[in-house]
Amino acid sequence: MDMEKHESAPLDAKRPRTERGRRTLRKLLDAAAIEFGEKGFHEASISTITARAGTALGSFYTYFDSKEAIFQALVRDMSEAVKLAAREALDAPAPALERERQALAAFLRFAAEHKEVYRIIDEAEFVDPDSYRQHYETTGARILERLREGARKGELRGDLEEAHAWAIMGMNVFLGLRYAVWDDGAMPPERVAALANDLLARGIARMAPQGD
Repeated sequence: MDMEKHESAPLDAKRPRTERGRRTLRKLLDAAAIEFGEKGFHEASISTITARAGTALGSFYTYFDSKEAIFQALVRDMSEAVKLAAREALDAPAPALERERQALAAFLRFAAEHKEVYRIIDEAEFVDPDSYRQHYETTGARILERLREGARKGELRGDLEEAHAWAIMGMNVFLGLRYAVWDDGAMPPERVAALANDLLARGIARMAPQGD
């Protein structure tokens, strides 16, 4: 599994100086994603991570000081991969609501392909609380910026606040859990994203008929 081909090393990894080093680091992070995703943090081991990566144990310590360090780097790496998946799916000229639909559909496709992201991010709440909080705070901030841009263009309400962005993020997270992780294929990502987008556009309250 190749999460993303990032140009730079994760914050918790020692920066590789060569292309070979960057490939080795990528192998270790991809192997760690599988190991932590299957076994969880406490049952995972450095030796199994290196075996999965096909690298020597010494290579691990070239880039990481501990199992905790590679876990922290992996959380940040996954968070960056989620951001890139959404960003690459966005059509810059598209209306604000359409951009939210595009972002959610991209996230659902990503989560279906990388189901381990949920377990790893959830475990980060206890293993690495700072990374856990940073993941959601930065995601919420990106959504809020998109909402504010839509408001500036006159496409969305002008009174949108941070809580609106977090409400959208919460909806997206649980839609991913239900339709990408628990029951992949039950509903296509585009259909899920369209339904969520309709909710944003119209709400769920039944409007009383207006008199003449």
